[in-house]
Amino acid sequence: MNEDRLIRRDRMRFIKNSICSRLTILAIVFDVLYFVNIYQSDVGTYYYTYMIGISVVYNLIFMLAAFLSSEGVKNYMKNYTYPLIILGVIQIARIFIFPMKAHSAVLNDGMRVMSDGQFTYQVVLLILSAICLVAAAVVNYIKCSALQAHMKMLEEQSAAGATAQKSA
Repeated sequence: MNEDRLIRRDRMRFIKNSICSRLTILAIVFDVLYFVNIYQSDVGTYYYTYMIGISVVYNLIFMLAAFLSSEGVKNYMKNYTYPLIILGVIQIARIFIFPMKAHSAVLNDGMRVMSDGQFTYQVVLLILSAICLVAAAVVNYIKCSALQAHMKMLEEQSAAGATAQKSA
């Protein structure tokens, strides 16, 4: 059993961390579905404010940062764990910006800006995006730590072998 673990860790040196990368891409997909759903809403002029502009810019930055992080975690870079966690936390915080405010807002004609169904859909998308990002971060941290420990063990074995050859 120990040999199987050693082989799996050794293989990590040669294969990509695709699970973390795919989870991050999936988080981007959930975010795209979220903002497409908001931007296609036609409820008068409620969304025509500076906040929608900020939202558009944030979504572009989110997608760029998440994609960059997906490429970083694909190559077992531990430092991309932290941006993924931050992006995940921001996705949760976003629930309280557009979805929550629009769900509680009422237009002049008495109609709600966002229906219960749309609100639930958007909250679920943001939560799924956050879960994917945090899961990718946790898995990346675990895999990077395991790979670093394995590389350190290989270096120690190599140094011990070199010392033994010099002694002989």
